[in-house]
Amino acid sequence: MDIIDDRHGKRSTIISSQIPVAAWYEIIGGEGTVADAILDRIVNSSHRINLTGDSLRKGKI
Repeated sequence: MDIIDDRHGKRSTIISSQIPVAAWYEIIGGEGTVADAILDRIVNSSHRINLTGDSLRKGKI
């Protein structure tokens, strides 16, 4: 929470995840106010890029 709060509206923050945004609330802890505050700052002012397709690692093995 402190990191997101310090950077919100002042600096860019890149967050990368393989977990869908809909599942973030439970992972953050689902503690109501804290999870709501973090997600509000991240999701509502974000530019989302959803990548699709096969993994590039498949051909590396």
